[in-house]
Amino acid sequence: MTPEHPTTTGSRDLALDPPPGCPAHGRGPGGLHRLYGPGAENLDDLYEQLREQHGPVAPVLLHDDVPIWVVLGHAENLHMVRTPSHFTRDSRIWTPLLEGMVKPDHPLMPHIAWQPICSHAEGDEHKRLRDAVTSAMATIDDRSLRRYIYRSSQRVVNRFCETGRADLVGQFAEHLPMAVMCHVLGMPEAYDDRMVHAARDALKGTETAIASHSYVMEALTRLTARRRAQPDEDFASHLVTHPAGLTDDEVREHLRLLLFAAYEATVNLLSNVLRMVLTDPNFVARLNGGQMTVPQAVEQSLWDEPPFSAVLGYFAKQDTELGGQRIRKGDGLLFAPAPANVDPRVRPDLSANMMGNRSHLAFGGGPHECPGQDIGRAIADVGVDALLMRLPDVQLDCDEEDLRWTTSIASRHLVTLPARFQPRPQQDIVAKPSHGRVPPPRPAMAITVEPRPAPTVPAPFAASPYAPGSTAAAPLTSEPRRATTPRPEAAPAPQETRRPNAWRRLVAWLRGY
Repeated sequence: MTPEHPTTTGSRDLALDPPPGCPAHGRGPGGLHRLYGPGAENLDDLYEQLREQHGPVAPVLLHDDVPIWVVLGHAENLHMVRTPSHFTRDSRIWTPLLEGMVKPDHPLMPHIAWQPICSHAEGDEHKRLRDAVTSAMATIDDRSLRRYIYRSSQRVVNRFCETGRADLVGQFAEHLPMAVMCHVLGMPEAYDDRMVHAARDALKGTETAIASHSYVMEALTRLTARRRAQPDEDFASHLVTHPAGLTDDEVREHLRLLLFAAYEATVNLLSNVLRMVLTDPNFVARLNGGQMTVPQAVEQSLWDEPPFSAVLGYFAKQDTELGGQRIRKGDGLLFAPAPANVDPRVRPDLSANMMGNRSHLAFGGGPHECPGQDIGRAIADVGVDALLMRLPDVQLDCDEEDLRWTTSIASRHLVTLPARFQPRPQQDIVAKPSHGRVPPPRPAMAITVEPRPAPTVPAPFAASPYAPGSTAAAPLTSEPRRATTPRPEAAPAPQETRRPNAWRRLVAWLRGY
């Protein structure tokens, strides 16, 4: 067994730390590290530094120096998400929030604030809402979904395939998930460039984020009202008609949750896989050499670069212990898949391939595990495969060092992925598959068998139906008579008008005629 992480600073209690604004909160020995601002540009390095100093659970600071724990260990994260008796997603018990340390305009409030959705609910309420979501998910046909993803991929590629250059993030990875999610929810007509821009803008938290969020919510409100009046065979309709009896507000909020969470996660996943294809020679060699399939490549990406680096948050329902640290009731904790997936206890060699291993935490775990993970996997699997089939010579169109990311506590988003390729014509996505005219059936081939001299048959058996040359059904023997193949240069013998005997019919059947 791999030894536990050493806890070099011993057990720590956030309640005993200095108040916000104290100089002791600066980065340095004995101080709490900030997950924002100067010194937090590379959170991966910071997480490893915290792991070395504190072990699998470390005290850190959010914006406005709000204290919180970040869970770095794989086992500790699993224990937290799988123990609802000790930890909850309901932020209304968070001590800094109750004490007024977290202001209404806190930058992370959209991630922290409690909402009437299944991912924040508990007990019977969680079961009611979660059952409605999972039941609606179960109605999605995987084959039909993958066919739609493939057609959508071709439509998106058609937009830039003739130019020979494209930004695979802005022109592909950000468009394909939105096209698919609008179809899944039941509003394919809502997919356009404005919807893509609004979703990206709302998630980035820009000055126009509120207006962009309102635009998306208006579309979801119209969808909910339309499906309440006239249900169809889509996710929104099954959510509306589920026996759990969700209200319009609950339906709309769950549609928003699915749209934004699935969209952001899948954009990051697509971007990360495509970046590996264009920049990692070993990765490309395994993919092109048949040693790795695209779905396996997607799983490897989920290990190395999960779509969400950390999730805000979980909250302690009682005093407890986690990873050698004393956790008080009301403390907040960050579920952190990114550092957990590289925990040395589960991945002592980060260069080793994780082929076939799905124990990563990219989609969470426990009662709040992502219910739409199969949709994200399907979009990435089919989308990447379709792009590589259309553009097999695609290459990175810049130096790898020039690639840029926007980094936050929640995720690491690739800004652009310039690519070049040989220009190709558009493909007709509407036309049904065709292979030209159906050829006429092949004419029947005459079967000729050279006769062998008939053996002498004793008089008593001459009239037997099993005598050689008889047209009756002949019994099979261990050594059937061998038919001689006609000589190529000889003209085919005329076809007999009478029905061939049993032996000839047997030979014809064996030859497939």
